[in-house]
Amino acid sequence: MDYPLLNAFWTMFWFFLWILWIMLLFHVFGDIIRDDSLSGWAKAGWSIVCVILPFLGIFVYLIVRGHGMGERDRRRAERQQQEFRSYVRDAAATPATSEELARIAELRNDGDITVEEYERAKAKILA
Repeated sequence: MDYPLLNAFWTMFWFFLWILWIMLLFHVFGDIIRDDSLSGWAKAGWSIVCVILPFLGIFVYLIVRGHGMGERDRRRAERQQQEFRSYVRDAAATPATSEELARIAELRNDGDITVEEYERAKAKILA
């Protein structure tokens, strides 16, 4: 088989452009689906245009709505980061139940609290 080196480079070039196109297509469809400012009809319309006329539809979408794609991605990332921080803060603020139970069990075993006090404290922790 005779396959010149230049043809191999052209084949790789077109292959990487195809991969780039697929990534762009997924990014645009993801933006269409996740955009809360678009109505259902607008999402369906953009999706139909991008499926029927893929190259033209994607390029028109990027021209018309491309300026907001980065802003929407940034807001989404900030919201996810804030939710994560809130979750971590809430998880760190609540004391571990097993540690509390172990502490009062140790107090009961040492004789520092009575069995009745232990039962009340245990019920309070588990409630």
